Amino acid sequence: MTVRRLAPVDAQTYWMSAAIPNDQFLLYGFAADSVGVGRAVQEIEERSQRCAELRLRICDDRSWRYPAWESREVGPDQFVVHELAERTWRGCLAAVTELADHQLEPREMTWRLHVFPDIEGIPDVPRGTVAVLQVCHALADGVRSSALAGYLFGRVGPGPGAVSSPHTAAGLPARALAAARGHRRLVRDTAAGVVPPQAVSVPALRSNARPSGPRHVRTVFCTPGHLPGPTVTVGVLSAVSTALSGHLRELGDDPSLLGAEVPMARTGPRLAHNHFGNVSVGLYPDADAGLRIRRIVADLRQRRRRAAHPAMRAESAAFASIPAPILRWGVRQFDPEVRSPTVAGNTVVSSVNRGAKDLRFGGAPVLVTAGFPGLSPMMGVTHGVHGIGDTIAVSVHAAESAIGEVDAYLQRLEHALRDQV
Repeated sequence: MTVRRLAPVDAQTYWMSAAIPNDQFLLYGFAADSVGVGRAVQEIEERSQRCAELRLRICDDRSWRYPAWESREVGPDQFVVHELAERTWRGCLAAVTELADHQLEPREMTWRLHVFPDIEGIPDVPRGTVAVLQVCHALADGVRSSALAGYLFGRVGPGPGAVSSPHTAAGLPARALAAARGHRRLVRDTAAGVVPPQAVSVPALRSNARPSGPRHVRTVFCTPGHLPGPTVTVGVLSAVSTALSGHLRELGDDPSLLGAEVPMARTGPRLAHNHFGNVSVGLYPDADAGLRIRRIVADLRQRRRRAAHPAMRAESAAFASIPAPILRWGVRQFDPEVRSPTVAGNTVVSSVNRGAKDLRFGGAPVLVTAGFPGLSPMMGVTHGVHGIGDTIAVSVHAAESAIGEVDAYLQRLEHALRDQV
């Protein structure tokens, strides 16, 4: 049988999780379930058995080679029903926050489903069920994990298929040479103005403080019509600019150069489970709303143009050919204790459209979805933007050390989202 190795970027994501936990938590809110939680979970378990990508775990038993994907049977240990003392939306979000303290062991399982029945305060219904899919980041990025969740919750069609990287270490010299030529061309093209320059780092602010103290997640719901700009992502970035700059200024920071990291899908075919890169975008808090939106749009366009340069594809191909021992050594050099006065962004804004409202938990239709990008040593406040149907959830994940009073910030964000149109 052919062994399917993790692509280098997925292996790097797996190895880095030892220093910076990076499980994803995809939340879905459903109406009240008519068939019972037990039966609904059984249906999901049976469905998951039919998707090969949901029957994967990582085998990492040889230091000189990349880990491999191997099959396991989906079992009852991958489904947990939580009976909360506080069966409210706020209580459920608090429970989700605590799940981050219990990261998956990918050599045993790469996903787990948490079910919170009989929750009050889900938008549009008195009570309903919340299901949270916890996913090892090496298994999937935001787009792929949303597709896996869609399959679990009954979306018609096959689940995501296998992804294989064609590159091997044997091709490293030629690809390294191609990457070097591509980089020289990129330098020339940048100097000539053919492609935009690399984004400039911004000063670290309170929001970049090492996460400590209580951590919180909060959500604000809206529709696309509440957001200005050509896309939902741009509209939310503008609102975050207003809210976060005002909040940080009150905490004593100067947010005039405020910026955000935005995950962006890579160009070209998917050759790894993680097919994205973070780009830096200015948030221009001192500009009026219209000018700010135009500048954010221009920044995103520039990042896409630079990412599409042939040098970037050559660099990715060379990285995909790095021998496993070298990449392992590189990951071990990462020191999460090191601080930097400058950063790529003062917050993260991760945006994923999770499709139509065609998902079900047992007999209950989906109402909302949300996600909470993880915190890291240099990022204490993150934002998720997740849509299903015409309902958008803007989520905040923050540590007290980085945001102070989270509900005060959430109030600012609600006002910014409401007052833009």
